Amino acid sequence: MHSVELLPDPATERAVEDVWRRLEESGRPSLATHRHPTNRPHLTLATADALPPETGDRVRCALAVLPLPLCLDGTVRFAGRKPVLAWAVRADDALLRLHETVWRALRDAPGGGRPNPLHDPARWTPHITLGRGRDTVPPGPEPDPDEDPFRGTTTPSGVLTGRWTGARHYDSVTRTTEPIGP
Repeated sequence: MHSVELLPDPATERAVEDVWRRLEESGRPSLATHRHPTNRPHLTLATADALPPETGDRVRCALAVLPLPLCLDGTVRFAGRKPVLAWAVRADDALLRLHETVWRALRDAPGGGRPNPLHDPARWTPHITLGRGRDTVPPGPEPDPDEDPFRGTTTPSGVLTGRWTGARHYDSVTRTTEPIGP
């Protein structure tokens, strides 16, 4: 699988990593425990089976709009086979346009394979993952306020503004990344 991911500015990256550390220290699932060198805070715009060179050129052209404003706003939880706790990304018009352009480039790429339907603009929930696995989504309809992942961090309200400053291409087979945007 190949993905196109936006990268935040250094201050935002440190704030996300601070939340990762706090979750790990509290014994909850956290991406702080994922030690692979490619692990860093990011927003996945789209994924596909392949990223042919001509599609990469179209994606690079679309990413020329960076930097863009970034706003993280509270948590979002995804239930499923492997539950996810994430920091919700507030999507403004510029981010939505960029996302759709990149998603369409991957969807329409000859030889690109099938894009992930969860990244379809009609279904996409922009987020930065904080933790995966059991105990990320507590039972019941409401999260326990004692499990607030932002308590004790520099962003206690869970709202943070910054910039999307770069982008990368991630190849899940080789587990490598390469810059793809400014």
